[in-house]
Amino acid sequence: MNKRALGRSGLEVAPLALGGNVFGWTIGEETSFQILDGFVGEGFNLIDTADIYSTWAGKPGISETVIGNWLRRSGKRSEVLIATKVGMEMAPDRKGLSKAYIISEVETSLRRLQTDRIDLYQSHTDDASTPLDEMLGAYAQLVQQGKVRAIGASNFTAERLGAALLASERLDYPRYECLQPHYNLCERAGFEGALERLCKEKRLGVITYFSLASGFLTGKYRSESDFSKSPRGQGMKKYLNERGLRILAALDEVAASYSANPAQVALAWLIARPAVTAPIASATSLAQLGDLIASTRLRLDREAIGRLDRASA
Repeated sequence: MNKRALGRSGLEVAPLALGGNVFGWTIGEETSFQILDGFVGEGFNLIDTADIYSTWAGKPGISETVIGNWLRRSGKRSEVLIATKVGMEMAPDRKGLSKAYIISEVETSLRRLQTDRIDLYQSHTDDASTPLDEMLGAYAQLVQQGKVRAIGASNFTAERLGAALLASERLDYPRYECLQPHYNLCERAGFEGALERLCKEKRLGVITYFSLASGFLTGKYRSESDFSKSPRGQGMKKYLNERGLRILAALDEVAASYSANPAQVALAWLIARPAVTAPIASATSLAQLGDLIASTRLRLDREAIGRLDRASA
């Protein structure tokens, strides 16, 4: 497995990360364990979760709990990198990136994960009410204590991410080594531009979320009648337009030429992006996991990438 550097953190990751948002929510613990075993058994190592998964289903912290139970049962802690997040609202009094909250919440995540360290601890969303110096000071303390190995940011603007990097340099604190942006063939504008340039310039790792546009890029939503296929189906309305159908047509065309499927091609396009370290994708079955893994073996040529670029422009 050819691994990629995650910024300047010293961590190296395989070119696909496993999303843990489904664990304990849309799939039970035993199926989650099977998927985790299968993922790591194929040589992949980055597992992404968050404290907030799955608060919306009345199960806050369930994803971390399932992963922690798997770590205890499998004995594979040394084989994986655990990435989790802090900052989004768990309850009215449990949110944000104040030093006190980060220091408190990391202990809760460590207990659920049944580990003594988090490999990549990420600010899930920016908190403009907390000074960057305070926020980064909390992370510096956790790194010094060995509870966190590297830090990352998600849902930050280029301006705020740049300011955080400057603050880390000024204070000699650990810097954000990774950005987790919403990025895929349907969602390009938010990352391409200032954020992408900053990540390249500062050599930050990039792990993308909603890499398959919540399932749209699998090709299973091609008309409104398909929305009933999933609880997330109604959310596809924003993609089911002229541009979205053009993207699906390009995915179908490229997939046919590579004897692949649209999801594999969509992930392969991300893997081929110079700024992307690894896309994050979730699986609810071993068959889906096999599809995700196959994407890492797909090498799109310049013509195929150009076809997808033009369709999604």
